[in-house]
Amino acid sequence: MCGLAGIVLAHSGDSANEKILLAMRDAQRHRGPVEAGLYISQGVGLGHRRLSIMDLSHGQQPMVDEAAGLALIYNGELYNFESLKAELEAQGVMFHSRCDTEVLLRAWQQWGEACLTRLVGMFAFAVWDMRAQRIYLARDQIGIKPLYYGFTNSGDLVFASELKGLLAHPGMKRQIDPQALEDYMALGYVPDPKSIYRGIFKLAPGHWLSWRTGEPQPLVSQYWDVPFHRAADMTVDAAVAQLRNVLDSAVASQMTADVPLGAFLSGGVDSSALVASMSRASPQPVRTCSIGFDHGAFDETVYARCVAQHLHTQHFEQQVNADDYALLDTLSAVYDEPFSDSSALPTYRLCELARTQVTVALSGDGGDENFAGYRRYRLHAWESNVRARLPLALRKLLFGLLGRIYPKADWAPRPLRAKTTLQALACDNVEAYFHSVCTTSMAMRQQLYSAKFKRELQGYSALTVFREHARRAPTDHPLLLAQYLDIKTWLPGDILTKVDRASMAHSLEVRVPLLDHRLVEWASSLPPELKLKGGTGKYILKKALEPDLPHDVLYRTKMGFSVPLAAWLRGPLAKRAREALLTGAIAECGYFEPATLDRLVRQHASGQRDHSATLWSLLMLDAFLRRMQQPADAVIPAGQASRALAAGALP
Repeated sequence: MCGLAGIVLAHSGDSANEKILLAMRDAQRHRGPVEAGLYISQGVGLGHRRLSIMDLSHGQQPMVDEAAGLALIYNGELYNFESLKAELEAQGVMFHSRCDTEVLLRAWQQWGEACLTRLVGMFAFAVWDMRAQRIYLARDQIGIKPLYYGFTNSGDLVFASELKGLLAHPGMKRQIDPQALEDYMALGYVPDPKSIYRGIFKLAPGHWLSWRTGEPQPLVSQYWDVPFHRAADMTVDAAVAQLRNVLDSAVASQMTADVPLGAFLSGGVDSSALVASMSRASPQPVRTCSIGFDHGAFDETVYARCVAQHLHTQHFEQQVNADDYALLDTLSAVYDEPFSDSSALPTYRLCELARTQVTVALSGDGGDENFAGYRRYRLHAWESNVRARLPLALRKLLFGLLGRIYPKADWAPRPLRAKTTLQALACDNVEAYFHSVCTTSMAMRQQLYSAKFKRELQGYSALTVFREHARRAPTDHPLLLAQYLDIKTWLPGDILTKVDRASMAHSLEVRVPLLDHRLVEWASSLPPELKLKGGTGKYILKKALEPDLPHDVLYRTKMGFSVPLAAWLRGPLAKRAREALLTGAIAECGYFEPATLDRLVRQHASGQRDHSATLWSLLMLDAFLRRMQQPADAVIPAGQASRALAAGALP
């Protein structure tokens, strides 16, 4: 993996500031500690940090071909680079290395932006066209690799793999975008294409960007989307056979590396499927890594151990202590934006463990989104069926009233917690699904926000993000639409962001075969009843794995990769939460009502209510705000990122 940084000047006759470009590049040293390069020419500067995975002695970047008039910086892996290379060689193209970087450069030279539809892999890259004086940026279909961009005060376009790269440029403003903050408080992350800052954006998955000096705005175009074209009737046996083929093909293509390679293994269905496929493809035992907890309700290591023994892997395991919340400030530095998925803590530790054994790890991320594995899909399907039987006006009247008067009973057994379900039945499918994934409800957000902040929002709600994606969705089937919404929001904004930053903090490359875009396309075409059947999520994936894995692994209750937040916030984190929310940066920022903050802390501490998700979001926001108050050149000390991250010493 690698880190990118670039500057395209508003005045093409000028030269890029080498000192600034170096600061942007080296703020991301952890993404590529092995090698570094610069390309500075009239009107442009490109910087690159490299973590060598393939063809270790070649592939240095920026890769520049003056004769072709192109310069390339690239972060990622192309899994079909060998077939692309053969196709290009058949057309007379000569190669001087066996790395995918040169294949990407020649593919762009031969086909331009049309090459994007031929690429299979995870990538973010920039191509500078010297003749047209134009920059092109592109991001992979699913959004596995990140890419941020924005304009400086003087009108220069700057871009980088991580936000800290952009913030190392003194011309970038750091002003919070109120809409992005509302998105964060609703979802726990800032969804593409926004960032937490005004004027700084993420290039959305499956998109490319083009800009040259003098143009008022960059041109952003989409080249791929999840099709969700329903296949003809498919039998279970046919689906199982096809799934095993596409899975094995995706996994085998991602096992190529010139450095040690292994896999994450949680003992869940997705990671177990991945390791089973790797075991079929590898003549040697697969190296697997697992993280456990000293809190039994959150520990899955017994299942990971079972799978490791069943598949004869070389297994490594580590336990996370219950006081690992001490990583909170480190995670704030790693993620740059406020990010409240608490599973980032064990993910960080898992990547730390894996890096002691391998340089590349395969992960099972994507199985839940592809095959309807989340519990919320089952609830949404049931609720959608009820909604389809009654007109919206009647549902709003009946269920809206019941939802308002039914008590909020966090303490009660799950069957008695009906308030959320009643409220969902009063909504349409998009709004109901949005509420099901919110970390903080709309009603609670309205109580939390100050009058001043509400005026800044001007009526904006994070629901708008889901409405816009639903408007462009290629399906209106309730289950498929929920999957589509997750693939456009939750997957790149939370899951892939979490893994990319945690792995890159340890200079570890993580690959995700279940998100090979060809597999995603195939899975999207499956009939809904092959994904969710009789209350069983991932039905077809589990059927396909029955010859390979124990029944207890395939059909056990899903646990998820979570931590005991509620207990932490009533115990060792209670004091920090009170101080942060009542006297810290959260209290001082003016976005929130002090009385509501005080009530949340008191109700949670007493056990009266469970506000753990909201309190954790506010704690992570507090850590972000405290970092934001530091001088711009202290966001990440240039050239010291990896050492500080390794020591856990980032402020």
